[in-house]
Amino acid sequence: MRKISLDRINDLFAAIAAEFRLYLPVDTNGGARYEEWAEGKILSDELNTVRSAKDFFFPQTENLMDFKTEGKKIEIVDTRSETEDFVIFGVKACDVRSFDVLDRVFLAEPQDSFYKNRREHSLILSMACAKPHETCFCTTFGIDPSAPMGDIVCYKTEDALYMDAKTEKGAALLKKIESITVEDNGEAAEKQKKVIRERLEKLPLHNLTADRFGGDKTAEFFKAPEWKELSASCLGCGTCTFVCPTCQCYDIKDFNTGHGIKRFRCWDSCMYSEFTKMSAGQPRLTQLERFRQRFMHKLVYFPANNDGMFACVGCGRCLSKCPIQMNIVKVMKTLGKGEEKNV
Repeated sequence: MRKISLDRINDLFAAIAAEFRLYLPVDTNGGARYEEWAEGKILSDELNTVRSAKDFFFPQTENLMDFKTEGKKIEIVDTRSETEDFVIFGVKACDVRSFDVLDRVFLAEPQDSFYKNRREHSLILSMACAKPHETCFCTTFGIDPSAPMGDIVCYKTEDALYMDAKTEKGAALLKKIESITVEDNGEAAEKQKKVIRERLEKLPLHNLTADRFGGDKTAEFFKAPEWKELSASCLGCGTCTFVCPTCQCYDIKDFNTGHGIKRFRCWDSCMYSEFTKMSAGQPRLTQLERFRQRFMHKLVYFPANNDGMFACVGCGRCLSKCPIQMNIVKVMKTLGKGEEKNV
C-alpha cells in the first residue's frame, strides 16, 4: 500500500495525468460530475456523482458509423478509433459493481466492440465511502463500500490518501508514482474500514434485503396486485433510468446531415411510452406494464440470466432524483410483504 499526504494530492493527479487522461469528480452548479483533470481542478467531497461513471463506457450518445450515398451506391464509413488509456479516480463501490453488470450485457457474445474498447483501456481507482448517505443500500446486494473493487482501492482520511493495488494494471501505476508516495502498512485504511462499517449499521436501509427476489420469482411477482398502486403516480419521465449506473437500454437512429447519414445510438428508457415500439404496435401499452418491466428486470429477470446477480447496486440515485419519490426500495418493501413501506 502507498500513501501520499493530501496537501500533495495535486502532485499525484499531475503525475497520473502525465501518463494517462485522468478523470475525477469535481463540484459543479449541477452537483458533482466527472471531468478531465487540469491544474486547478479540485476533487469533490460529495459521496457520489449525479451521473454515474457508466458514461465512460456506455455514453449517452455515440456515433456508430456513417453512410455516404451516390445514386444507388452506398459507402459505409467506419468511424471507430482506438481509445486512449485513461484513469477514472474516485469511483465508489456501487459504481464499480455496475461495471460488472454492464459487462454481462456488452461483453457477452456477440461483444460490443465500442464498449469493449473503452473497458480495455480504462484503469479504475475506486474510493471507499467514508460517509455513506441515508439513501445508500449497496450492502443489500452484497457490496462492501469500505472495500470496493477496482485496479487500485483508495482510502481518504483527514490528512492522507492511501492506495492499494488489486490488479497488475494498478500495481504498474503505483510503480510509476513511487517517487511521490511512501510505503504504508495499511493500518489507517483498516481503521477507516471499521468506522465505515459501523456507520453502515446506523443507516435507515441497512436491514433491507433482496432475499424475496431472484431469478425464480417471475410467476410470483408478475401478476402481483401491488403493481397497480405502485405505478399509479409514475410520470414516465425516465429520470430513474438516466441516473442509474446499470441501465443499459438504447435506441439506434439515423440522422441525415445533408452531406451523408450518421447512425448513432442513444440511451432509451423502458419507462417511455414508445420504448420498443414496432410496426405491429406497442408491446407495453400501459405505464403499469412499463413500470413493472423496469423493476422486474432489476430484481428478477437479470438475476435469472446472470447467476443471481441483481441489476441494482444500491447507489441511491433514484431515491434522491425521482420527482415523485417512487423508487426500487419502495417496490422491494411493498412486494416484500411485511417490510416497512416508508422510505
